Amino acid sequence: MIKVLIWGIGGRMGKNVLECLSSFENAQCVGGVDKFADKNLYSVPVFASGKDIDVDADVIIDFSRPDALDDILDYALAHKCGIMLATTGYSAQQQAAIDKASQSIAVFQSSNMSLGVNLLIELCRKAANFLGNGFEVEIIEQHHNQKVDSPSGTALSIAQAINEEFDNQKHFVYGRHDKNCKRQNNEIGVHAIRGGTIVGKHDVLFIGKDEVVTLKHEAQSRMVFAQGAVRAAIFISDKKCGKFSMKEMVAEIL
Repeated sequence: MIKVLIWGIGGRMGKNVLECLSSFENAQCVGGVDKFADKNLYSVPVFASGKDIDVDADVIIDFSRPDALDDILDYALAHKCGIMLATTGYSAQQQAAIDKASQSIAVFQSSNMSLGVNLLIELCRKAANFLGNGFEVEIIEQHHNQKVDSPSGTALSIAQAINEEFDNQKHFVYGRHDKNCKRQNNEIGVHAIRGGTIVGKHDVLFIGKDEVVTLKHEAQSRMVFAQGAVRAAIFISDKKCGKFSMKEMVAEIL
């Protein structure tokens, strides 16, 4: 049985992961970390920080905030525990720390845990390669009003994947309110919308002369991300070290 620790168990995604784990026969939650959560509301022990944890875990599933990263890495490195990072909005310095940690422990990192979103990214690669520079690319992402980072990590992953098909010759433009000039062909536009309870929606427009090709994905429940996170945790549970993503997991499944 794979023992999972949920970092950010008091948040929306943390609660979904806890519920999702109950349906897996080969994985179980042994505890959570969240300094704001009411410990009395959970069937597993909840700790305020990594220093307080007194249970053994094989893998951490993280749906917390970027400022929790140091605590997560300290615990994971000290206990040789794999980590599944679904949090976005890391700084360059934090990302460097994650990459360094992957030399000692297994690290799974993805901006979006949905299998459908990762299919969308691959389809965008193919569309960019097929349509070429004759089509301009605009990405519109929509999320709930509680999301902090903007644009979403998924929108950036889509933009980066498309840019790779153009040998990274394009640059990203975030909104156009401060630009007083015509659109350039070497741009990829990325736009964010925040409001209500939108779980997550991404539209990718390939805009050509007299025609538009649109690829889109909409998550209707956070449970799709929870299921992907648990599968990712199981995926790295037997790996000693290295950096992994949805790309490797999907390839192994196939």
